[in-house]
Amino acid sequence: MEQQKFLTAEEVSGRYRGEVSTGTLRNWRAMRIGPAFVKIGKAVLYPVDELDAWDEKNLVSCRASRRPTLTEQDRA
Repeated sequence: MEQQKFLTAEEVSGRYRGEVSTGTLRNWRAMRIGPAFVKIGKAVLYPVDELDAWDEKNLVSCRASRRPTLTEQDRA
């Protein structure tokens, strides 16, 4: 069985390039929103696979831009 990897709050903040601070993660935990986490004693750890799932859940899909397509006649 593969060992699951966990990140600390500081590492999670780094994963998101500091755009999600450790304070924000703390607030999210208190409100039970944000990525899933594991708490063992005082240690708060975020499973990497849960972070990946949270990323997918928050993925914003954009519709394709409408560019006119060239026909054979337009190219000639």
